[in-house]
Amino acid sequence: MRNIRVLVSGLCRVRSSFVSRTAHSAPKRLFTFSPVKSILRSPSYECSVRVRWLASSANAPHLVLEMPALSPTMNQGNIAKWIKKEGDKINVGDVICEIETDKATLEFESLEEGYLAKILVPEGSKDVLVGQPIAITVEDPDDIKNVPTTILSGAETKEEKVPQDVGHKDSAKKTDIRRISPSAKLLILEYGLDASSMKASGPRGTLLKGDILAAIKSRGASPQPSKSSQDSTSSTMQSAQPTARKPPQLASSKQVVDSHEDLPNSQIRKVIAKRLLESKQGTPHFYLSSDIILDPLLAFRNHLKEQHNVKVSVNDIIIKAVATALRSVPEANAYWNAEKGDTSLCDSIDISIAVATEKGLMTPIVRNADQKTLSAISSEVKELAEKARAGKLTPEQFQGGTFSISNLGMFPVDHFCAIINPPQACILAVGRGNKVVEPIIDSDGTEKPAVVTKMNLTLSADNRVFDENIGGKFLSALALNFSNIQRLLL
Repeated sequence: MRNIRVLVSGLCRVRSSFVSRTAHSAPKRLFTFSPVKSILRSPSYECSVRVRWLASSANAPHLVLEMPALSPTMNQGNIAKWIKKEGDKINVGDVICEIETDKATLEFESLEEGYLAKILVPEGSKDVLVGQPIAITVEDPDDIKNVPTTILSGAETKEEKVPQDVGHKDSAKKTDIRRISPSAKLLILEYGLDASSMKASGPRGTLLKGDILAAIKSRGASPQPSKSSQDSTSSTMQSAQPTARKPPQLASSKQVVDSHEDLPNSQIRKVIAKRLLESKQGTPHFYLSSDIILDPLLAFRNHLKEQHNVKVSVNDIIIKAVATALRSVPEANAYWNAEKGDTSLCDSIDISIAVATEKGLMTPIVRNADQKTLSAISSEVKELAEKARAGKLTPEQFQGGTFSISNLGMFPVDHFCAIINPPQACILAVGRGNKVVEPIIDSDGTEKPAVVTKMNLTLSADNRVFDENIGGKFLSALALNFSNIQRLLL
Protein backbone atom coordinates (compact mmCIF):
# COMPACT_ATOMS: atom_id res chain seq x y z
CA MET A 1 0.00 0.00 0.00
CA ARG A 2 2.81 2.41 0.85
CA ASN A 3 4.55 1.77 -2.50
CA ILE A 4 1.31 2.50 -4.35
CA ARG A 5 0.92 5.78 -2.52
CA VAL A 6 4.52 6.77 -3.29
CA LEU A 7 3.97 5.94 -6.97
CA VAL A 8 0.77 7.97 -7.17
CA SER A 9 2.33 10.94 -5.38
CA GLY A 10 5.32 10.81 -7.74
CA LEU A 11 3.05 10.98 -10.77
CA CYS A 12 1.10 13.87 -9.29
CA ARG A 13 4.29 15.77 -8.52
CA VAL A 14 4.68 16.55 -12.22
CA ARG A 15 1.71 18.87 -12.00
CA SER A 16 2.51 22.25 -10.47
CA SER A 17 -0.89 22.57 -8.79
CA PHE A 18 -0.64 19.28 -6.89
CA VAL A 19 -0.52 20.68 -3.37
CA SER A 20 -3.30 23.23 -3.83
CA ARG A 21 -5.53 20.66 -5.56
CA THR A 22 -4.91 18.14 -2.82
CA ALA A 23 -5.91 20.70 -0.16
CA HIS A 24 -9.25 21.37 -1.89
CA SER A 25 -10.13 17.79 -2.82
CA ALA A 26 -8.84 16.12 0.32
CA PRO A 27 -10.29 12.66 1.05
CA LYS A 28 -12.36 12.11 4.16
CA ARG A 29 -11.55 9.27 6.55
CA LEU A 30 -13.62 8.12 9.48
CA PHE A 31 -12.22 8.45 12.98
CA THR A 32 -13.99 7.49 16.17
CA PHE A 33 -14.77 9.82 19.04
CA SER A 34 -16.09 8.89 22.48
CA PRO A 35 -16.40 10.65 25.85
CA VAL A 36 -13.32 10.65 28.06
CA LYS A 37 -12.85 8.68 31.25
CA SER A 38 -16.20 6.89 31.15
CA ILE A 39 -16.55 4.15 33.77
CA LEU A 40 -18.96 2.28 31.51
CA ARG A 41 -17.74 2.96 28.00
CA SER A 42 -20.58 4.56 26.11
CA PRO A 43 -21.22 3.81 22.44
CA SER A 44 -18.80 5.77 20.32
CA TYR A 45 -19.91 7.70 17.28
CA GLU A 46 -18.21 8.30 13.96
CA CYS A 47 -17.21 11.66 12.56
CA SER A 48 -15.77 12.64 9.17
CA VAL A 49 -12.22 13.94 9.43
CA ARG A 50 -10.41 15.44 6.45
CA VAL A 51 -6.88 14.17 5.95
CA ARG A 52 -4.33 14.88 3.23
CA TRP A 53 -1.69 12.57 1.78
CA LEU A 54 1.26 14.67 0.63
CA ALA A 55 4.64 13.83 -0.82
CA SER A 56 7.50 15.67 -2.54
CA SER A 57 11.09 15.15 -3.45
CA ALA A 58 12.22 16.69 -0.14
CA ASN A 59 9.52 15.27 2.14
CA ALA A 60 8.46 11.68 2.75
CA PRO A 61 4.84 10.56 2.15
CA HIS A 62 2.85 11.65 5.17
CA LEU A 63 -0.70 12.07 6.41
CA VAL A 64 -1.94 15.45 7.69
CA LEU A 65 -4.62 15.24 10.39
CA GLU A 66 -6.90 18.27 10.64
CA MET A 67 -9.09 19.50 13.50
CA PRO A 68 -12.44 17.70 13.02
CA ALA A 69 -15.95 19.11 13.37
CA LEU A 70 -17.39 16.97 16.15
CA SER A 71 -20.85 18.58 15.97
CA PRO A 72 -22.85 20.44 13.32
CA THR A 73 -22.31 23.77 15.10
CA MET A 74 -18.64 23.35 16.01
CA ASN A 75 -16.22 25.73 14.28
CA GLN A 76 -13.30 25.54 16.73
CA GLY A 77 -12.02 23.44 19.63
CA ASN A 78 -9.24 23.04 22.18
CA ILE A 79 -6.47 20.43 22.35
CA ALA A 80 -6.93 19.26 25.94
CA LYS A 81 -4.17 16.59 25.99
CA TRP A 82 -1.92 14.67 23.63
CA ILE A 83 -2.01 10.99 24.59
CA LYS A 84 0.54 10.00 21.94
CA LYS A 85 3.93 11.70 21.70
CA GLU A 86 6.08 12.36 18.66
CA GLY A 87 7.62 9.11 17.43
CA ASP A 88 5.04 6.87 19.16
CA LYS A 89 3.52 3.91 17.34
CA ILE A 90 -0.19 4.25 16.59
CA ASN A 91 -2.33 1.13 16.43
CA VAL A 92 -5.95 0.82 15.37
CA GLY A 93 -8.16 2.08 18.20
CA ASP A 94 -5.41 4.00 20.01
CA VAL A 95 -6.37 7.38 21.44
CA ILE A 96 -4.22 10.08 19.82
CA CYS A 97 -5.46 13.12 21.77
CA GLU A 98 -8.36 14.57 23.73
CA ILE A 99 -10.33 17.39 22.08
CA GLU A 100 -12.48 19.79 24.09
CA THR A 101 -15.60 20.94 22.25
CA ASP A 102 -18.32 23.37 23.28
CA LYS A 103 -20.11 20.63 25.22
CA ALA A 104 -17.72 17.83 26.23
CA THR A 105 -14.18 16.45 26.01
CA LEU A 106 -13.85 13.67 23.42
CA GLU A 107 -11.16 11.13 22.63
CA PHE A 108 -9.66 11.10 19.12
CA GLU A 109 -9.21 7.42 18.20
CA SER A 110 -7.30 6.25 15.13
CA LEU A 111 -8.58 3.64 12.69
CA GLU A 112 -5.22 3.27 10.91
CA GLU A 113 -1.74 2.20 11.92
CA GLY A 114 1.27 4.45 11.67
CA TYR A 115 3.63 6.68 13.63
CA LEU A 116 3.04 10.15 15.03
CA ALA A 117 5.74 12.13 13.23
CA LYS A 118 4.94 15.72 14.21
CA ILE A 119 2.55 17.53 16.57
CA LEU A 120 1.63 20.83 14.88
CA VAL A 121 -0.70 22.17 17.61
CA PRO A 122 0.71 21.80 21.15
CA GLU A 123 -1.23 20.58 24.16
CA GLY A 124 -3.44 23.23 25.75
CA SER A 125 -3.96 25.22 22.53
CA LYS A 126 -7.23 27.15 22.50
CA ASP A 127 -9.65 28.03 19.70
CA VAL A 128 -8.15 25.76 17.04
CA LEU A 129 -10.25 26.25 13.90
CA VAL A 130 -11.93 23.27 12.25
CA GLY A 131 -9.80 22.16 9.29
CA GLN A 132 -6.54 23.44 10.76
CA PRO A 133 -3.73 20.83 10.63
CA ILE A 134 -2.96 19.46 14.10
CA ALA A 135 -0.59 16.53 13.46
CA ILE A 136 1.38 14.57 10.85
CA THR A 137 1.61 10.77 10.71
CA VAL A 138 3.70 8.42 8.56
CA GLU A 139 3.66 4.69 7.89
CA ASP A 140 7.42 4.10 8.10
CA PRO A 141 9.35 5.23 11.21
CA ASP A 142 12.32 6.07 8.99
CA ASP A 143 10.22 8.83 7.36
CA ILE A 144 9.72 10.75 10.61
CA LYS A 145 12.85 12.86 10.12
CA ASN A 146 11.80 13.82 6.56
CA VAL A 147 8.35 15.25 7.29
CA PRO A 148 7.80 19.02 7.01
CA THR A 149 7.82 21.06 10.22
CA THR A 150 4.84 23.25 9.22
CA ILE A 151 1.76 22.74 7.07
CA LEU A 152 -0.32 25.55 5.58
CA SER A 153 -4.05 25.04 5.49
CA GLY A 154 -6.27 26.26 2.68
CA ALA A 155 -7.52 29.18 4.80
CA GLU A 156 -3.98 30.36 5.55
CA THR A 157 -3.05 30.22 1.88
CA LYS A 158 -6.00 32.42 1.02
CA GLU A 159 -5.17 34.87 3.78
CA GLU A 160 -1.63 35.31 2.47
CA LYS A 161 -2.98 36.49 -0.87
CA VAL A 162 -5.24 39.14 0.62
CA PRO A 163 -2.59 41.81 1.36
CA GLN A 164 -1.37 41.72 -2.23
CA ASP A 165 -4.88 42.33 -3.55
CA VAL A 166 -5.49 45.08 -1.02
CA GLY A 167 -2.25 46.81 -1.97
CA HIS A 168 -3.21 46.59 -5.60
CA LYS A 169 -6.58 48.16 -4.85
CA ASP A 170 -4.99 50.91 -2.75
CA SER A 171 -2.62 51.81 -5.58
CA ALA A 172 -5.59 51.96 -7.92
CA LYS A 173 -7.46 54.22 -5.53
CA LYS A 174 -4.55 56.67 -5.35
CA THR A 175 -4.68 57.30 -9.09
CA ASP A 176 -8.44 58.10 -9.02
CA ILE A 177 -7.95 61.66 -7.68
CA ARG A 178 -7.60 64.21 -10.48
CA ARG A 179 -8.88 67.42 -8.88
CA ILE A 180 -9.23 68.79 -5.34
CA SER A 181 -11.87 71.36 -4.45
CA PRO A 182 -10.72 74.56 -2.61
CA SER A 183 -12.59 73.70 0.61
CA ALA A 184 -11.07 70.21 0.56
CA LYS A 185 -7.57 71.74 0.22
CA LEU A 186 -8.12 73.88 3.32
CA LEU A 187 -9.23 70.88 5.38
CA ILE A 188 -6.26 68.82 4.17
CA LEU A 189 -3.83 71.56 5.24
CA GLU A 190 -5.64 72.14 8.55
CA TYR A 191 -5.65 68.47 9.57
CA GLY A 192 -2.37 67.47 7.91
CA LEU A 193 -3.93 64.68 5.83
CA ASP A 194 -2.49 62.80 2.87
CA ALA A 195 -4.64 63.53 -0.18
CA SER A 196 -3.34 60.48 -2.08
CA SER A 197 -4.98 58.13 0.45
CA MET A 198 -8.44 59.67 0.00
CA LYS A 199 -11.24 58.34 -2.17
CA ALA A 200 -12.76 60.89 -4.56
CA SER A 201 -16.53 60.80 -4.97
CA GLY A 202 -16.96 63.90 -7.14
CA PRO A 203 -17.34 63.99 -10.91
CA ARG A 204 -14.22 63.25 -12.97
CA GLY A 205 -12.25 62.20 -9.90
CA THR A 206 -12.77 65.42 -7.91
CA LEU A 207 -11.97 65.23 -4.18
CA LEU A 208 -14.81 67.02 -2.38
CA LYS A 209 -15.20 68.54 1.08
CA GLY A 210 -17.52 65.67 2.08
CA ASP A 211 -14.78 63.12 1.30
CA ILE A 212 -12.36 64.89 3.66
CA LEU A 213 -14.97 65.18 6.44
CA ALA A 214 -15.75 61.47 6.15
CA ALA A 215 -12.04 60.63 6.40
CA ILE A 216 -11.63 62.92 9.45
CA LYS A 217 -14.60 61.26 11.18
CA SER A 218 -13.39 57.72 10.49
CA ARG A 219 -9.80 58.41 11.56
CA GLY A 220 -10.62 60.67 14.49
CA ALA A 221 -8.17 63.33 13.29
CA SER A 222 -7.81 66.68 15.03
CA PRO A 223 -6.61 70.06 13.67
CA GLN A 224 -2.86 70.60 13.78
CA PRO A 225 -1.67 73.83 15.49
CA SER A 226 0.01 76.50 13.40
CA LYS A 227 3.77 77.08 13.49
CA SER A 228 3.49 80.25 15.63
CA SER A 229 1.33 78.51 18.22
CA GLN A 230 3.76 75.57 18.27
CA ASP A 231 6.68 77.95 18.95
CA SER A 232 4.83 79.74 21.77
CA THR A 233 3.79 76.45 23.29
CA SER A 234 7.34 75.05 23.19
CA SER A 235 8.78 78.19 24.81
CA THR A 236 6.16 78.08 27.55
CA MET A 237 6.92 74.41 28.23
CA GLN A 238 10.65 75.09 28.41
CA SER A 239 10.18 77.94 30.92
CA ALA A 240 7.87 75.80 33.07
CA GLN A 241 9.97 72.65 32.83
CA PRO A 242 11.89 73.03 36.16
CA THR A 243 8.69 73.26 38.23
CA ALA A 244 6.49 70.97 36.11
CA ARG A 245 5.09 67.79 37.63
CA LYS A 246 3.54 64.68 36.08
CA PRO A 247 -0.18 65.07 35.56
CA PRO A 248 -2.24 63.07 38.05
CA GLN A 249 -4.33 61.53 35.26
CA LEU A 250 -1.42 59.27 34.22
CA ALA A 251 -1.07 57.77 37.65
CA SER A 252 -4.80 57.19 38.00
CA SER A 253 -5.06 55.54 34.58
CA LYS A 254 -2.19 53.23 35.47
CA GLN A 255 -3.92 52.27 38.68
CA VAL A 256 -7.10 51.45 36.76
CA VAL A 257 -5.19 49.21 34.37
CA ASP A 258 -3.47 47.37 37.23
CA SER A 259 -6.67 46.95 39.24
CA HIS A 260 -8.37 44.35 37.01
CA GLU A 261 -7.66 40.78 35.98
CA ASP A 262 -8.53 39.09 32.68
CA LEU A 263 -10.24 35.72 33.14
CA PRO A 264 -10.04 33.44 30.08
CA ASN A 265 -13.41 32.18 28.88
CA SER A 266 -13.94 28.46 28.40
CA GLN A 267 -15.00 27.13 25.02
CA ILE A 268 -18.44 26.29 26.41
CA ARG A 269 -19.03 29.82 27.75
CA LYS A 270 -17.99 31.34 24.41
CA VAL A 271 -20.52 29.21 22.56
CA ILE A 272 -23.22 29.93 25.15
CA ALA A 273 -22.63 33.68 24.82
CA LYS A 274 -22.82 33.49 21.02
CA ARG A 275 -25.96 31.32 20.95
CA LEU A 276 -27.86 33.37 23.52
CA LEU A 277 -27.01 36.61 21.70
CA GLU A 278 -28.29 35.12 18.44
CA SER A 279 -31.44 33.88 20.21
CA LYS A 280 -32.22 37.23 21.84
CA GLN A 281 -31.64 39.15 18.61
CA GLY A 282 -33.22 36.70 16.17
CA THR A 283 -36.09 35.13 18.14
CA PRO A 284 -39.22 37.20 18.92
CA HIS A 285 -39.60 36.46 22.65
CA PHE A 286 -42.82 36.97 24.55
CA TYR A 287 -43.33 36.27 28.25
CA LEU A 288 -46.19 34.86 30.33
CA SER A 289 -46.02 34.69 34.11
CA SER A 290 -48.16 32.85 36.65
CA ASP A 291 -48.06 32.04 40.38
CA ILE A 292 -48.96 28.53 41.50
CA ILE A 293 -49.59 27.21 45.01
CA LEU A 294 -46.83 24.78 45.92
CA ASP A 295 -48.37 23.18 49.03
CA PRO A 296 -50.03 20.21 47.26
CA LEU A 297 -46.70 19.38 45.60
CA LEU A 298 -44.79 19.54 48.89
CA ALA A 299 -47.39 17.38 50.64
CA PHE A 300 -47.26 14.83 47.80
CA ARG A 301 -43.46 14.77 47.99
CA ASN A 302 -43.52 14.13 51.75
CA HIS A 303 -46.13 11.38 51.23
CA LEU A 304 -43.90 9.56 48.72
CA LYS A 305 -40.96 9.77 51.10
CA GLU A 306 -42.77 8.65 54.27
CA GLN A 307 -45.17 6.06 52.87
CA HIS A 308 -43.24 4.60 49.93
CA ASN A 309 -39.61 5.56 50.70
CA VAL A 310 -39.39 7.26 47.30
CA LYS A 311 -37.17 10.36 47.38
CA VAL A 312 -37.79 12.85 44.60
CA SER A 313 -36.96 16.55 44.39
CA VAL A 314 -39.28 19.44 43.63
CA ASN A 315 -37.52 19.82 40.27
CA ASP A 316 -38.29 16.17 39.38
CA ILE A 317 -42.00 16.77 39.98
CA ILE A 318 -41.85 20.01 37.94
CA ILE A 319 -40.33 18.09 35.01
CA LYS A 320 -43.14 15.54 35.14
CA ALA A 321 -45.78 18.27 35.45
CA VAL A 322 -44.38 20.17 32.45
CA ALA A 323 -44.20 17.00 30.33
CA THR A 324 -47.82 16.13 31.17
CA ALA A 325 -48.94 19.68 30.29
CA LEU A 326 -47.13 19.45 26.93
CA ARG A 327 -48.97 16.22 26.22
CA SER A 328 -52.26 18.03 26.90
CA VAL A 329 -51.25 21.03 24.73
CA PRO A 330 -49.17 19.53 21.87
CA GLU A 331 -49.04 22.91 20.04
CA ALA A 332 -46.61 24.12 22.72
CA ASN A 333 -44.25 21.20 22.00
CA ALA A 334 -43.00 22.59 18.67
CA TYR A 335 -40.14 24.51 17.05
CA TRP A 336 -39.60 26.98 14.20
CA ASN A 337 -38.41 25.29 10.98
CA ALA A 338 -36.24 27.93 9.30
CA GLU A 339 -35.94 25.97 6.04
CA LYS A 340 -39.71 25.63 5.57
CA GLY A 341 -40.56 28.93 7.25
CA ASP A 342 -43.22 27.15 9.27
CA THR A 343 -43.91 25.52 12.63
CA SER A 344 -43.05 21.85 13.12
CA LEU A 345 -44.60 19.76 15.89
CA CYS A 346 -42.28 17.44 17.82
CA ASP A 347 -43.03 13.72 17.96
CA SER A 348 -41.65 13.21 21.48
CA ILE A 349 -41.52 15.27 24.68
CA ASP A 350 -37.85 15.70 25.58
CA ILE A 351 -37.17 18.05 28.49
CA SER A 352 -33.81 19.88 28.70
CA ILE A 353 -32.75 20.77 32.24
CA ALA A 354 -30.20 23.48 32.99
CA VAL A 355 -27.23 22.23 35.05
CA ALA A 356 -24.54 24.66 36.26
CA THR A 357 -20.94 23.42 35.83
CA GLU A 358 -17.51 24.98 36.24
CA LYS A 359 -17.18 25.41 32.47
CA GLY A 360 -20.65 26.82 31.93
CA LEU A 361 -24.33 25.91 31.75
CA MET A 362 -25.14 22.47 30.32
CA THR A 363 -28.59 21.24 29.24
CA PRO A 364 -28.83 17.43 29.45
CA ILE A 365 -32.09 15.93 28.21
CA VAL A 366 -34.70 13.68 29.84
CA ARG A 367 -36.21 12.02 26.78
CA ASN A 368 -39.87 10.92 26.67
CA ALA A 369 -40.39 12.50 30.09
CA ASP A 370 -44.19 12.18 29.84
CA GLN A 371 -43.89 8.37 29.67
CA LYS A 372 -41.55 7.97 32.68
CA THR A 373 -42.36 7.66 36.35
CA LEU A 374 -41.21 10.17 38.94
CA SER A 375 -38.63 7.76 40.36
CA ALA A 376 -37.23 7.09 36.84
CA ILE A 377 -37.01 10.83 36.14
CA SER A 378 -35.31 11.42 39.51
CA SER A 379 -32.59 8.79 38.97
CA GLU A 380 -31.99 9.92 35.38
CA VAL A 381 -31.66 13.59 36.37
CA LYS A 382 -29.10 12.69 39.05
CA GLU A 383 -27.07 10.65 36.56
CA LEU A 384 -27.18 13.35 33.87
CA ALA A 385 -26.21 16.09 36.35
CA GLU A 386 -23.17 14.09 37.55
CA LYS A 387 -22.05 13.47 33.97
CA ALA A 388 -22.52 17.14 33.06
CA ARG A 389 -20.37 18.34 35.96
CA ALA A 390 -17.68 15.76 35.11
CA GLY A 391 -17.76 16.59 31.37
CA LYS A 392 -18.79 13.04 30.42
CA LEU A 393 -22.03 13.73 28.54
CA THR A 394 -22.36 12.05 25.15
CA PRO A 395 -23.78 14.10 22.24
CA GLU A 396 -27.02 12.09 22.43
CA GLN A 397 -27.50 13.27 26.01
CA PHE A 398 -27.32 17.02 25.33
CA GLN A 399 -28.20 17.52 21.65
CA GLY A 400 -31.88 17.98 20.82
CA GLY A 401 -34.66 18.55 23.31
CA THR A 402 -38.08 20.11 22.73
CA PHE A 403 -38.59 22.18 25.92
CA SER A 404 -36.22 23.64 28.54
CA ILE A 405 -36.56 24.25 32.29
CA SER A 406 -34.31 26.63 34.25
CA ASN A 407 -34.86 26.35 38.02
CA LEU A 408 -33.36 28.90 40.44
CA GLY A 409 -35.57 27.87 43.35
CA MET A 410 -32.53 27.02 45.46
CA PHE A 411 -31.43 30.68 45.34
CA PRO A 412 -33.17 33.82 46.70
CA VAL A 413 -34.70 34.49 43.27
CA ASP A 414 -38.45 35.12 43.22
CA HIS A 415 -38.87 35.35 39.45
CA PHE A 416 -36.78 35.82 36.29
CA CYS A 417 -37.04 35.59 32.49
CA ALA A 418 -34.91 33.00 30.70
CA ILE A 419 -33.63 33.17 27.10
CA ILE A 420 -34.87 30.55 24.65
CA ASN A 421 -32.36 27.87 23.66
CA PRO A 422 -32.67 27.50 19.84
CA PRO A 423 -34.00 25.61 17.99
CA GLN A 424 -36.46 25.12 20.84
CA ALA A 425 -39.40 27.50 21.13
CA CYS A 426 -39.98 27.58 24.91
CA ILE A 427 -38.17 27.74 28.23
CA LEU A 428 -39.77 27.83 31.68
CA ALA A 429 -38.11 29.89 34.42
CA VAL A 430 -38.87 28.63 37.93
CA GLY A 431 -38.42 30.86 40.99
CA ARG A 432 -38.32 29.99 44.68
CA GLY A 433 -41.31 29.28 46.88
CA ASN A 434 -42.44 32.05 49.26
CA LYS A 435 -44.94 31.88 52.10
CA VAL A 436 -47.71 34.45 51.66
CA VAL A 437 -51.10 35.12 53.19
CA GLU A 438 -53.95 34.28 50.81
CA PRO A 439 -57.73 34.23 51.26
CA ILE A 440 -59.10 30.68 50.98
CA ILE A 441 -62.62 29.24 51.07
CA ASP A 442 -63.26 27.07 54.12
CA SER A 443 -65.32 23.89 54.09
CA ASP A 444 -68.37 25.79 55.34
CA GLY A 445 -68.07 28.26 52.43
CA THR A 446 -66.65 31.16 54.41
CA GLU A 447 -63.54 33.04 53.33
CA LYS A 448 -60.63 33.25 55.74
CA PRO A 449 -56.91 34.12 55.53
CA ALA A 450 -54.33 31.33 55.36
CA VAL A 451 -50.60 30.98 54.87
CA VAL A 452 -49.71 29.25 51.56
CA THR A 453 -46.47 28.65 49.62
CA LYS A 454 -46.44 30.27 46.20
CA MET A 455 -43.97 29.79 43.35
CA ASN A 456 -43.61 31.96 40.25
CA LEU A 457 -43.38 30.45 36.76
CA THR A 458 -42.37 32.58 33.76
CA LEU A 459 -42.69 31.16 30.25
CA SER A 460 -40.44 32.57 27.49
CA ALA A 461 -41.85 31.55 24.09
CA ASP A 462 -41.14 32.08 20.39
CA ASN A 463 -43.97 34.17 18.94
CA ARG A 464 -43.37 32.64 15.50
CA VAL A 465 -44.30 29.18 16.76
CA PHE A 466 -47.44 30.00 18.74
CA ASP A 467 -49.26 32.99 20.15
CA GLU A 468 -50.29 34.06 23.64
CA ASN A 469 -53.47 31.97 23.43
CA ILE A 470 -51.55 28.69 23.23
CA GLY A 471 -49.14 29.92 25.89
CA GLY A 472 -52.09 30.63 28.18
CA LYS A 473 -53.50 27.13 27.57
CA PHE A 474 -50.16 25.58 28.46
CA LEU A 475 -49.86 27.53 31.73
CA SER A 476 -53.46 26.62 32.58
CA ALA A 477 -52.74 22.92 32.05
CA LEU A 478 -49.55 23.25 34.11
CA ALA A 479 -51.37 24.98 36.98
CA LEU A 480 -54.00 22.19 36.93
CA ASN A 481 -51.24 19.60 37.34
CA PHE A 482 -49.89 21.42 40.38
CA SER A 483 -53.29 21.84 42.00
CA ASN A 484 -54.28 18.20 41.38
CA ILE A 485 -50.89 16.53 41.78
CA GLN A 486 -52.39 13.03 41.57
CA ARG A 487 -52.78 13.56 37.80
CA LEU A 488 -49.03 12.96 37.45
CA LEU A 489 -49.52 9.32 38.47
CA LEU A 490 -51.91 8.62 35.58
